[in-house]
Amino acid sequence: MVARVLTCLYTTDAGSLTASELARHLRISPASVSKAITFLESQSLVRRERDEGRRDRYIVDDELFYQATIAGARAHDQLVETARQGVAVLGPHTPAADRLENIARFLDFIAESITRAAEQAREVLHTPDGGRAPRE
Repeated sequence: MVARVLTCLYTTDAGSLTASELARHLRISPASVSKAITFLESQSLVRRERDEGRRDRYIVDDELFYQATIAGARAHDQLVETARQGVAVLGPHTPAADRLENIARFLDFIAESITRAAEQAREVLHTPDGGRAPRE
């Protein structure tokens, strides 16, 4: 259901729908829409805004995937910090501390790579020609 709701939002020209519009398009109950939207919001894949009629509109755009990706990289940062705290508790140069330090280094590298890739993708997406070189 989550995938259906997200797909419906991404395939609308406006990139936004109300709960009743989602229910009508997908032929599902309002409760199903609510549950899917709750999950999508928790993953930062959908945002909510009030329209003129004071109804919630659920919106998707390119920026949401960037924000969700950056949030994931920040979660890695928390794991890195926890692993490094474990190294301090276990004492340096013990086998367990070495494992934790390797985990921290690995996750730190991954988080930095994800952040760098998200920044590069964001630049390409926001460039009118998609970052492609002009044709000759």
